[in-house]
Amino acid sequence: MKSPLLSLPGAVPAEGVDEGVAAHYGDLFREQRALADGTGFVDLSHRGVLSVSGDDRLSWLHLLLTQHVSELPVGEATEALILSAHGHIEHALYLVDDGETVWAHVEPGTQDALIAYLESMKFFYRVEVADRTDEFAVVHLPAGSIAEVPEGVVVRETPHGRDLFLPRADLESYAEKSGPAAGILAYEALRVEHHRPRLGFETDHRTIPHELGWIGTAVHLQKGCYRGQETVARVHNLGKPPRRLVFLHLDGSEVHLPTRGTELRLADDGPDGRKIGFITTSVRHHELGPVALALVKRNVPVDAPLMADTTAAAQEAVVEP
Repeated sequence: MKSPLLSLPGAVPAEGVDEGVAAHYGDLFREQRALADGTGFVDLSHRGVLSVSGDDRLSWLHLLLTQHVSELPVGEATEALILSAHGHIEHALYLVDDGETVWAHVEPGTQDALIAYLESMKFFYRVEVADRTDEFAVVHLPAGSIAEVPEGVVVRETPHGRDLFLPRADLESYAEKSGPAAGILAYEALRVEHHRPRLGFETDHRTIPHELGWIGTAVHLQKGCYRGQETVARVHNLGKPPRRLVFLHLDGSEVHLPTRGTELRLADDGPDGRKIGFITTSVRHHELGPVALALVKRNVPVDAPLMADTTAAAQEAVVEP
């Protein structure tokens, strides 16, 4: 879905999964600094939006999600996952309940498969699941923003900012009042800085929550059964995940950033060394320079210098080995 804000001056369209919104509006670092200072907004209108209404909405979602939501307070933001039977991550949901309806935004293009799964699990529960992507656009206000939120708009307030479920028809008029606009690249740079994983970027077909630090924030260890719960409990109680998320400081002399999937090797092993991980997201940060998130094998020493193809990388542990 193409955002009308791509008509704003300087807008450069994003590519790949973020197609449909602006990558930036002409000055990536200025946009990052604005967000870090609590000003401006990010157009996330390409993300999927769904709602779950009905008297049983919270108790029903509690049975399906990794998060404890049966008594979710009105207005309290949370995030949750849906796992496969083997505990691999399939969906990530960013939720809030307004007292009558649970609202969630999800990765672009994933809402159809997610809704199909939820519909298949309704049984006799009093719930209604709806795709609201055509009606509502997600807009992100950074932490510290004093921008006005229109009356009646549902808001997810988190330590990283506020996500607004804004009527799509109001997107252009809201942008006029709440600028400056920042592109998805600025938003991603701050996400990487804060070590926040993203479905489809830090995940692949075999990722389990422990590898990304999603235990606690998106996975509640003291709730009842849900699909994949056996794997979560077993790894938590008896073992360690096979991989771990790391934050990388990349060599700033390189012109090009290593792309997602770039193989990582121990620097001491040279270019022919064995693969020990891969880049998941790489960005240029306004203060930190080129940085990235990556998945590496759990037994990689935390102080070992790495190479991403020909780019030197120093690691910081996000998930402890």
